[in-house]
Parts: sequence; structure tokens; C-alpha cells
Amino acid sequence: MVFWAVASEPEAGSDATAQKTTAKKDGDSYVLNGTKCFISNGEVAETYTVFASTNPSRGPRGISCFIIEKGTPGLSFGKKETKMGIRSSATYEVVLNNCRVPAQNLLAKEGHGLFVAQATFDMSRPGVASQALGIGTGAFNEALAYAKMRQQFGQSVLSFQSSQHLVADMATRLETGRALLYSVTRAMDIDFKAAVEASEANGTLVYDELKKVAKQRLTKYSAMCKLYCSDTADWVTGKCIDLCGGIGYMQDFPIEKFHRDAKITQIYEGTNQIQRNEIGAMITKELASGK
Repeated sequence: MVFWAVASEPEAGSDATAQKTTAKKDGDSYVLNGTKCFISNGEVAETYTVFASTNPSRGPRGISCFIIEKGTPGLSFGKKETKMGIRSSATYEVVLNNCRVPAQNLLAKEGHGLFVAQATFDMSRPGVASQALGIGTGAFNEALAYAKMRQQFGQSVLSFQSSQHLVADMATRLETGRALLYSVTRAMDIDFKAAVEASEANGTLVYDELKKVAKQRLTKYSAMCKLYCSDTADWVTGKCIDLCGGIGYMQDFPIEKFHRDAKITQIYEGTNQIQRNEIGAMITKELASGK
């Protein structure tokens, strides 16, 4: 079973608070209306977490989160997007037209949607970082193998000092990203394991238990992982094309696909400009609190 978050809208991408989808309480149900765009795994996923405003007058504080099963009347799918990369992952519009869901499908509390989203991002952004590192490493390995085999001026392309310097820079950036990612996810695992165990023992939400056991929010470090690793993947895959030359630009060779796939990791789960906002805001907050 695939779960997926449904947040982006035509007028609400990086500014998630600008979303227009509404959820109106009607007895023991909520009725949702709106259109979401660029939804990864749209139509494929069986369960969706949908963000909608239960109180538009409160702005960001009026956004709530709902669980909606595929097949619920009023939930349908619009345009399937044709993308530059990650084409094996379906991306659709999700349309909500008088979609009625039980009140118990509200996740957390009314008006807590952005808290749910932020907590999700804290845990999911390192996943994008991991994806980015995998893409960058895959391209790097392909480029190394080709440069070792490719002969120019009577010697392999890899034997030239300029090639070796490029390889050194790529390898160093990938290893730096890997060290950052592993250190952050190791710290996350400690808190998350304790929260899951407490949730199972107490019959409570993992989200609530995580707030109790976590020594600090890992927002800053999660954003750093996503920012650095995705920028690294985009840079490395581009340099792999440089190292391979003309063949690297051809669709018969895998490097150009790695480059196209890397680009999205700088965009989804919060653009890298948003990651810089998050990091800067957290550092400023820490300075103000004297931490």
C-alpha cells in the first residue's frame, strides 16, 4: 500500500499557506473541495494525506490534514504530467469535488495541518537526500567506468590530471553528503525508535510521543541534508556528462538520465531556496534563545 501527501496547488507551491482547498464540517463528516497539482504517485497510491483549510479566516492556523482512501466518492485524478525526469513515478492532479470523509479521518487536530506537514518534512527530507546521493553515485560510477575505458591521445581519459581532479571533487562531495546524511538519520533513529515504542505501549500517536522524547527539532539538519545532497547530485551528474563528453549527452548512455532525475531533488519536498530559509530561520532562533 502506497501513502502520499497531497499539498501543492496551482497557487501554492513553496508558499503552502496559500492553498485554497477547503474542508467544511458537516455533521460527523468533512466535505473537501479543491484541486492539488504535481502529486507524486497520484492515482497509484491507495491512501492520501490531504491538506485543506477548515477555517480560511485563520490563514495558516486554519489548515488541517485528512486521510482519504482512493475510491472515496469525490476524489478523482486529472492531468498526468509529462516530466523531465523520474518518469517511472506517476505525477497527477488530484481533484476533490464534494469529497466527503468521516470526521475521524482528521489527522491530529483542526488547524494543526502545518505542524503535521513540518513534522513530516523533518523526517522525509533526508529521504530525498538519500535519493539524490543514489542518483549522484550511480552517475559517478558509470562515468568512472567509461573514463577508464575511453582512450584519447593514446591513454585513458581517466589518466589525465584534469580528469582526476574532477573525479576527486565529485568523490569528495558525495562522501561529504553521505557523512552528513548518515549522522543526521542516526540521530533521528534514536528519537523515532523511542517514540514508536511509546506509541505502541500507550496507544498514542507517534507524532505526540516524538514531541516528548526528542531533545531538539531536527528541522535545520534535515534541511541541510536535503539542500547539500541534492545540490551535490545536480552538480555531480552534470560533471559526469563533462567527463564522458559527447556520449554523456546521448540517450543511449545512462548519464543524461541521471542528470534529469537529479534536478527534481532540488525542487520537491521544499525547494532548496526554502531549505536555506529553514536553516537561516533556525539559526536565528537559536541565537535569540542563547542556545
